[in-house]
Amino acid sequence: MKHEQVEAHAGLLSVFTLLALSVGGIVEIVPLFFIEKTVESVAGVRPYTPLELLGRDLYQREGCYVCHSQMVRPRQEDWLRYGHYSLAAESQYDHPAQWGSRRVGPDLARVGGKFPNSWHVQHLISPRSLVRRSSMPSYDWIQKTPLETSDVADRMRALARVGVPYTEDASGYEANLKKFGISIAQLFDIRRVRENLAAEVKEIHGNPEHPTEMNALVAYLQMLGSLVQFGKYEEDYFVRFR
Repeated sequence: MKHEQVEAHAGLLSVFTLLALSVGGIVEIVPLFFIEKTVESVAGVRPYTPLELLGRDLYQREGCYVCHSQMVRPRQEDWLRYGHYSLAAESQYDHPAQWGSRRVGPDLARVGGKFPNSWHVQHLISPRSLVRRSSMPSYDWIQKTPLETSDVADRMRALARVGVPYTEDASGYEANLKKFGISIAQLFDIRRVRENLAAEVKEIHGNPEHPTEMNALVAYLQMLGSLVQFGKYEEDYFVRFR
């Protein structure tokens, strides 16, 4: 059958269109029934801490995802440049995921721990002072902008509704204690969010009494891709989940 015949026949074109949409829908939906088998079982993956969560929201607010992807593809050229390809497990607590498809700037999936906090601060204030040909605009105002923390507990509660293990009851805390350990379980306890935020800001050398948006954004960037210790796994371990 020639292509022109399909285009000229409205009924036939409708049937083929519905068929294509049905196949595409099935391809998208069926894997969801086997999602637990596609998420790798790896140690270290956890949700965002309160400060990291606020930093992630700032990252989205400023449109950083427009120029930076957060998904290292399983291709040799990507792996050699950015590090181990991204795992599904690393995005299981993301709503939404920041994978992206454009790389005006470098992929940030493995940027955590690559540079000290001071480097990120300087880069956000004056990108070209560190990367000469950078096309990134300056975000110098976030250094002096107070961090809005009044609604962080509500943000955590909203994410808890879609399965992120933030909690404010004893049973949820005990479950996190078994899964993540005491230090992480405490960070996910919504009842302790104020003291947790202060401790996190202090840890990255910020002022706990007057945190800035810079503190939160740097905290978020510093954890990206830093949770999984890939050296502990044989490469064929991850292949079984593809």
